[in-house]
Parts: sequence; structure tokens; C-alpha cells
Amino acid sequence: MGLTKTALFTKQQNEIAAMAKALAHPARIAIIQYLIKQNACICGDLVEQLGLAQATISQHLKELKAVGIIQGTIEGASVCYCIDPKTWKRYQQVFAGFLKDVDFKDSSCC
Repeated sequence: MGLTKTALFTKQQNEIAAMAKALAHPARIAIIQYLIKQNACICGDLVEQLGLAQATISQHLKELKAVGIIQGTIEGASVCYCIDPKTWKRYQQVFAGFLKDVDFKDSSCC
């Protein structure tokens, strides 16, 4: 099997790219913001709150859960979601390191 393109980059670069990809949809950002705002497990409110179809919400929840940003628990016939604090902390650390302060003293770049 041939060399994959991701093998050309560092582990950190691949991790940042994977995290950014998980966040790279406005619906996912809206879901995350809503879950953070509620600060609790949310079961069926997302469709009503975001105005998206149930299938669309489910797909985005699936993506967010796959990368660990959210976690879900089954309560009867519904699944409740909330932010996974451990993964959220990791995202904060990784992006803080990537977006570290840079002193742009010479602003004559372009």
C-alpha cells in the first residue's frame, strides 16, 4: 500500500487538522454552542432549537460523538448529549498552542 498524504505531516499537524475538520460545519458549531449554553444533557431539543431536520442533526451528532467532543447516554427511547469535558479540554490545549500569540512587529508582509 502506498504512502498516505497524512504520513507527510507530523502527528500534531494531523491532530489539529482532524479537530478542525470535526468543527468545520456551522451546524456542528451551533450544536456545540447550544450544548455549552445549556450545560446539561440535551435529549430532543436540538431539532426545535436549530431548525434543522432530525436526520441532519443526527448526522452531525454522530460526527461530533465519533471524535469525542460530545458524549451520549441512553435514557429510555432517547439519547441525551453533552460536551465531553476531557475532550473539550484537549481541543482547548491543542488550539491554544496552534493559535499562540505571535508578535507581528513587521506588518509589511504583503
